[in-house]
Amino acid sequence: MKRLFLTLAAMLGTAGAFACTNLIVTKGASANGSNMCTYAADSHQLYGTLHYSPAADFPAGAMREIVDWDSGKRLGEIPQAAHVYSVIGNMNEHQLVIGETTYGGREFIDTTAILDYGSLIYIALERCRTAREAILLIDELTQKYGYASEGESFTLCDPGEIWIMEIIGKNPKFDKKGRNVNKGSVWVAKRIPDGYISGHANQSRITTIDFNDPENCLYAKDVIKQAREQGIFSGKDEEFSFCDVYNPLDFGAARGCEARVWSFFNRFADGMDEYLDYAMGYDLQKHMPLYIKPNKKISTKELADMMRDHYEGTPMDMTTDIGAGGSHLPYRWRPMEFEYQGWEYVNERAIATQQTGWWYVAQARPGKNHGIFWFGVDDAATSPLMPFFSCTNGAPECLRDGNGSLIEYSETSMYWAVSRIAQFAYLRYDKIGAEVRSIIDEYETGMIAKVDAMSDSESAQSLSSFGIDNAAGLFRRWQDLDKYLLVKYIDGNIKRQNEDGTFMNNGFDKSIPEFPIQEDYSEKWKENVVRDNGDILRIRK
Repeated sequence: MKRLFLTLAAMLGTAGAFACTNLIVTKGASANGSNMCTYAADSHQLYGTLHYSPAADFPAGAMREIVDWDSGKRLGEIPQAAHVYSVIGNMNEHQLVIGETTYGGREFIDTTAILDYGSLIYIALERCRTAREAILLIDELTQKYGYASEGESFTLCDPGEIWIMEIIGKNPKFDKKGRNVNKGSVWVAKRIPDGYISGHANQSRITTIDFNDPENCLYAKDVIKQAREQGIFSGKDEEFSFCDVYNPLDFGAARGCEARVWSFFNRFADGMDEYLDYAMGYDLQKHMPLYIKPNKKISTKELADMMRDHYEGTPMDMTTDIGAGGSHLPYRWRPMEFEYQGWEYVNERAIATQQTGWWYVAQARPGKNHGIFWFGVDDAATSPLMPFFSCTNGAPECLRDGNGSLIEYSETSMYWAVSRIAQFAYLRYDKIGAEVRSIIDEYETGMIAKVDAMSDSESAQSLSSFGIDNAAGLFRRWQDLDKYLLVKYIDGNIKRQNEDGTFMNNGFDKSIPEFPIQEDYSEKWKENVVRDNGDILRIRK
């Protein structure tokens, strides 16, 4: 057995600090005919609120401030557009959706640049109608103002097309006056063919460039030239692979990043066992495809549930080893690696993770006036999605910016209501987590059917009010669920319930419950406890 020299620490220390997951389903692969994409913003420092900015007109000479999305640091300003579109979450009024995952890659950081990846997302949403427009705008802006972030993968989705764009900064070169004469970025973008699914998760995935196919592949003209100048590529142009040159794969990137995409492909496509060793970091030679054709059309609910994946049913299943404790907990607290007796080991990084700030499933709907932005906060596995139409004209109070933070608890915040329930579920996941999930499933199944049945011709105000009112109602329901779960599962017991859901009493005093259910631990837990301390714990008769 070879020792595993992991790069997970580095992955989490920089690029992975805001580690995220994007899944993509084109309209020909979706059961509802929508182009669909997802995003989980998985920073340990990110609080869950719903972004909203209204459409607006600006006078000549107006400037737009640029603030780094991750740190809140002011980077500068650029000229404001004459008109900007309204944006709810990561979807604008024209149903353009942009998500991201950070891959880091080669370290080419321009300290003179003022456009970070988050600002680029929202500037593009404010100014563009389509994915192609957004790609070209991002290129134009970074060449003019510089790119201030690490390597980034963008999902750009509109009702007609879905693209993946991978971008990284150029290596700065300064003249005698301290000016960067090599400002900008290099990038490549590929359209995902209709009828296919794709994804990315903190690892660059685009390989070769289709130089003569502008319908399906766009790229920076100097993407290869820059690599040659840096001495990181010396082959023929047709041999150039963006991900291999700018973000070389290693064990940590395969196991902590590509494995998440593999799990998505494995759920909905045949033959993915062929890439299992690749996903687990054992064989890095054979790239997993950028996109694959699923064996069925994927529904909104199925895509949402994929964002709740913990590798169930695979060799990386997080519920089956002793790390899951006695109640099959599918989480491992950070860091993502540990050392024991000179060997290094990995804690799995699944799609669903405890540190999620917020997440979404977006539907860009061909032939419809409005897209649908399904939004949730905190860990997707214990978080319900709330629908907002692309015409929504504000955020509900429970999701509004300024309503609490990660260092300020708020009684009126959906993030804190969901987080309270998640923290409690982690204690008895196979019981509390399962019950929360059943409630989410019932709610989402009904809500998706309700939204699908709504007329797209309803007024924008009516559709906007629907989403805002539903979120407010769901927040109150989650507050009640928090109290109910505490009463039911307090002290490791499970209160018995009547058919109507009320708690049973002892038959004599209504305030005294029937003797509770006391569930057994998992066999794996018992096996390991006995192996560790069985001589002390064994009952002698």
